[in-house]
Formats: sequence, structure tokens, C-alpha cells
Amino acid sequence: MSTIGRANVDPSTNEGASFIHLARRAWCRTYQMVFRIALPVLPYTEPHILEHAEDVPAVFQKRSIQRVLIVTDPGIARLGLTAPLETALASKGIGVAIYAKTSANPTVSNVEEAASLYRENACQAVIGFGGGSAMDCAKGVGARIAQPNKPINKMCGLLRVHRRLPLLIAVPTTAGTGSEVTLAAVITDDKTHYKYPINDFVLIPRFAVYDPEFTRGLPASITGQTGMDALTHAVEAFIGRSTTPYTRKMARQAVQLIHDYLLEAYERGDNMRARRNMLSAAYKAGVAFTRSYVGYVHAIAHSLGGRYGIPHGLANAIILPHMLRAYGDAAAPKLADLARMADIAPATAQDGLAAEAFIDWVDRMNVALGIPKYVTGIRRSDIPEMAMHADAETNPLYPVPLLMDRLELERMYEVVAGGMFEGEN
Repeated sequence: MSTIGRANVDPSTNEGASFIHLARRAWCRTYQMVFRIALPVLPYTEPHILEHAEDVPAVFQKRSIQRVLIVTDPGIARLGLTAPLETALASKGIGVAIYAKTSANPTVSNVEEAASLYRENACQAVIGFGGGSAMDCAKGVGARIAQPNKPINKMCGLLRVHRRLPLLIAVPTTAGTGSEVTLAAVITDDKTHYKYPINDFVLIPRFAVYDPEFTRGLPASITGQTGMDALTHAVEAFIGRSTTPYTRKMARQAVQLIHDYLLEAYERGDNMRARRNMLSAAYKAGVAFTRSYVGYVHAIAHSLGGRYGIPHGLANAIILPHMLRAYGDAAAPKLADLARMADIAPATAQDGLAAEAFIDWVDRMNVALGIPKYVTGIRRSDIPEMAMHADAETNPLYPVPLLMDRLELERMYEVVAGGMFEGEN
């Protein structure tokens, strides 16, 4: 066998490591370029929008569906928010089973318990009712019903569900996750705490109920965190390298709506105009990132959520400005575009100054929403493993502005921790 071109590729040397590093980056960019070329022909769909819970029974009646599973969480159940939907379904003779144990970061156990309840009650459809966790859990249930012999860990990655899910309806009670329009679900392994990102077109809900009344009772902190989650979706989709005119349009509109209405929804929770516009922002950001993907902010947030149970929106909000600064010139022109569009920076501002103005605005939003600057509770010994998972999630799929290796990602955990680690201070 010929050894031409191999003599100097020894990974134990600096030269060999550099070659491998460059080859890996080339592979990532090639993968992303092929995916971008394929974007126009991929089978993306958007859910049909319903405006009220009372509109849901007709969807089931049309399809002769007589029993459904509602997947929600303990907080939603405690507040009784599903009651109007249950009443509407009962009035049309549609039976309901409820799974209300979804955790903040839905687990494999949550999915399996809910799927068992679905089977025991001979359900024919699934409703994800709540925030991103409930909707992700509902997607996981649908995937397990469609693939009864395929565990969640075998669905991790891209296009590994394959089979059509039972009818899935999403009822968001937060304005941020965008899960009601995405092809993604993130499920946490109970034992390893590793998060399994599952991406498949069949996970996109066929219907979504956008009723701002369901968001009225949200605590202000959740309104703020989920709103910044939507901002992260829009920004990461916009600054990535696999955008289209449509995703750029949707991301811009989402950023503008968040700029105009998030603080109003946070400070005056009964302002239904602000709440409705935030639902619209979450929808648009969801459409943008399900086609153009996210980036390192999400990968790091997923690892922190899996390891420490940090709410996803909160983690995204904290990480976002740190990562945008780390991207530097690679993201500056696009961040400048967003800054000028939202009147965060003057139309004549240079890219670098406008980009910095945008990041400063993100910082100010976090302060106004009571979101801390750094993530607390990180253990230094956990960073290498979390960075490994973040690297595996991101590369080669996410078309980030600037590719980072595992060591560079480890340094980002130190940045988002503010240099303060659990047990060391």
C-alpha cells in the first residue's frame, strides 16, 4: 500500500495534529455546503395554525380520532391550564389521557412512561401542551409509537426516526422554544445525563395552537428566559452559513418582534398584544432555525442542561453574548445587519461597532430580565466531557460562523462560568 502523503501525518506531533484539525474543518464545511445545496428540496413543512383550544376537536373528528394523550408538566397541571382543552374535547366525545410528569429537561423515562400510557389507553394522537420540554417529550412519545423497537438513543442525530408519527398537535404555553414548528426534540438520558438531539422531518407537529391566553399566567422569569431562547434561535440561524432568503427574513422579523415586545411581555404579563407578538416571534425563529440550524450556544446549553438541569432558555440567554463575542469578525457583518435593522445601531455604523452594539443590547436585555451574566455551579472536572458532547453535537451538522475544536470549546465553558467553579471558590 502506498504511503505517499502519510509520512508526516503523525497525530502525536504538532504538525500531525494541525493536519488532522484542518482536515476535520474541511470535512465539516463540505458537509454543511452539501446540506445547504439540498435545503430547497428537503421536505420541510409548517404546522397549520389554530387560534383557540376550541378549534382542536374538529381536527380529531375529521380524522375519526376518539382518544388522545396530552403530554404536559407538573406546573401546567397544577395551574389547570389544560382544563379548557379537556372540556372542549369531552364535549365532542373525545377521551383524554394525561401524562403530567415531564421534567424541565425531558428524560428517556418520561418518554417511555408517556408512551406506555398512550398504549394502555389506546390513544390515536398526541398533544404536547406546555413549553419546549412538554413538546419535546410529546415528539419523543410519537417517535416511540412510530418505532416501538427503536430506543431513543438510536434515534439521536439526523433522520433516524423515518416513520410517520401519530397525529401530533403542539399547544405552546411559552413564547420561545419554537418546538411547535421544528423538526427537533432533545431528550436526556436519565443515567448518563447526556442529551440526545433528535432531528427528523416527521417530528414537525401538524398543528399548533397559538392562543396567548395560555401564556398569560407565566411567571415573569419564564417569559424572559423563553423570550431570550427565541432570540438565540433567530440569531444563531441568521449568523450561520446555511441560510436562505426565507430563513433570513424570518430571523430578522423574529429579532425585531423580540426587540419591540419582550420587555413589555415581561413587565406587563397581561398585555395580550405583546404576548401574541412574542408567540409570533417564537414561531418565526423556529422556522428559521429548523431550516438553518443553531450553533455552539445550543450545544453548550444542552450539555449544561443535561449535566446540571439548567433550564434551556436560561442557559441560552447567558451563553449567547459570550459566544457572539467569541465569534468575533466571523459573525460581525451579520450581527451588524441585525443591529441596523432593529435600530440598535445607526444605519451608518461600521460593522464592528454595530455588531458590538447588538451584543451590548443582548447584555442589557439579560440584565433587564433578571438573567445572570454567568452560569454558576459548573465543576471544572466536568468540562472535558461536556465539551466532547458539544463538539459531537455541533460538528459537522451546525453551520457555525467559526468552527471550534474541543479545546476551544473547553475554554468557552470557562468563559460562561466567569472563571468560578463549584468547589473551588
